[in-house]
Amino acid sequence: MKKMLQGMVASAALVLATGPLSAQEQSTNRVASKTDWSVFVEDNPTQCWVVSSPKEVVNTKDGRVVAVTRGDTLMFVSYWPGAGKLGEVSFTGGYPYPDGATVSLKIGDSTFELFTSGETAWAPTPADDNKIISAMKRGADAVVTGVSKRNTTTQDTFSLLGFTAALEDAAKRCGG
Repeated sequence: MKKMLQGMVASAALVLATGPLSAQEQSTNRVASKTDWSVFVEDNPTQCWVVSSPKEVVNTKDGRVVAVTRGDTLMFVSYWPGAGKLGEVSFTGGYPYPDGATVSLKIGDSTFELFTSGETAWAPTPADDNKIISAMKRGADAVVTGVSKRNTTTQDTFSLLGFTAALEDAAKRCGG
């Protein structure tokens, strides 16, 4: 599972860094772009995911905005039919989280708590995934707040423009 997620992050980061659909699309498995969200498909095993990068990033330490170096910062919703995952929400923060840490995800008036492992955060249950996805479909943006092992607070704001169209595309392709 971790290896599949690492492959998703690498593919998505490469394409999102290069901008609109291009000749690289074939080699990186991006099949569609829906405003601020992209759709990826992988075969053998079949996987589909939608992904976006943040539109705004604010890093603070001791109440001051600071510059930090982070890895890939992406939000995903994944469909892995062979593993029974049909709409799994995850987030890569670009830095390792402390053991036992949680990340806050705020969409409109709703706030969700995600558990962490390494540099990734997930919703605790499929029911929570469904609640988050419903909120994302109705929301304008999603704000993810976490704290690194170095005690830096990060706040990443993701646009939800195109999210519903991208999600429907991925679900159709992967039986969600």
